[in-house]
Order: sequence, then C-alpha cells, then structure tokens
Amino acid sequence: MKRTTFASAVFPLLFGATALTPTLTHAAGFTLSSPEIQTGGSIPKSFEFNGFGCNGENKSPSLMWSGAPKTAKSFAVTMYDPDAPTGSGWWHWMVINIPADVTELPADAGALNSAALPKGATQGRSDFGSNAWGGVCPPLGDKPHRYIFTVYALKAEKLELPANATAALTGFMINANMLGKASFTSRYGRSK
Repeated sequence: MKRTTFASAVFPLLFGATALTPTLTHAAGFTLSSPEIQTGGSIPKSFEFNGFGCNGENKSPSLMWSGAPKTAKSFAVTMYDPDAPTGSGWWHWMVINIPADVTELPADAGALNSAALPKGATQGRSDFGSNAWGGVCPPLGDKPHRYIFTVYALKAEKLELPANATAALTGFMINANMLGKASFTSRYGRSK
C-alpha cells in the first residue's frame, strides 16, 4: 500500500524536486453531483449548521462522482466557503482515504464518528474544530456565500495525517497527491 506522509510530500518541494508536477485538475469527464443540492442553486436549510446562531439540521448531503482518472488510488472530499469573513475562507468538511472503488458518500456520512463512511475513510478537522461535517452558517445579512464541494482523485492509497491536523495541512496533502478533481458550487444566505 502506498502511503504519503507530510515529510515525503514536503521535503521534495523544499529541496527542488518536482513533487507537485502539473496535473489535469479538472479531468475530462470527472463529475461530482448531489441529488439534494442543485449546482448553482440554493442549499436547503437542512444542511445549515446547528450552532453559532444557526439552527439547521447540520446534515451532510449525499454526493456521487464518476469519470475519475483510472489511476486514482483513493479519493478525498471537501466543502469550502471562500466567502467567509476570515481572510482565508472556511473549511466545512474534509474526508480523506476514501477507497478507490467508492463513488459516493451517503447522506449524513459527515456525522461525528459516522458509521456511514466507507471503510478506511476518515474525517479531517473542519474550521468548526471537529472531525465532522459543519454545515453552512454565513453571517446574517451577508450576500449568499458560495460553497464549493470537491472530490479529489489521489495518487496515494492513504494520506498519513494526525487526527488533529489542521484543514490547511490536510488541504496541502490532498493537493500534493491530486491526479484530478471535480467540483460544483451552490449558495446559501441568511437574511436579517
């Protein structure tokens, strides 16, 4: 089993090797969709966080992908808000080490300690501070935020990361091992 650690991904970058060779990031035919969230549409309230002034059901949507690069050895899935007023966006969900023969995540797979995740898959720490789905929760009155759902095809069977790895470190390891990705964007806002 090929495993990629932080050191094996970073050291070649520091010493001049090309660990991050150019890739087809949006591989032809690689698609991601959800039967519950329309691409370019509004996200239903059931996917809103329950906390920080939000009162949704905090459930993750079901996601399905197809057309991944045939050489993919695993997948990762993320959900990110680039419009969060943080200066660096907000990571709502990160799932790594999804086996290469898996092509979907069921609804609410992002629950804390979820039994619905594929065997071997783990959730990374979101910017809410937990290893679970953190639903949409933009500030009241903000223009609707964009939420980007992405599936990454990876060249490593397993990313070796500590359970408390930051979203930035997890994102780095995903991108260092990416063969291709597929995304869709939807929006969510809360009026005053």
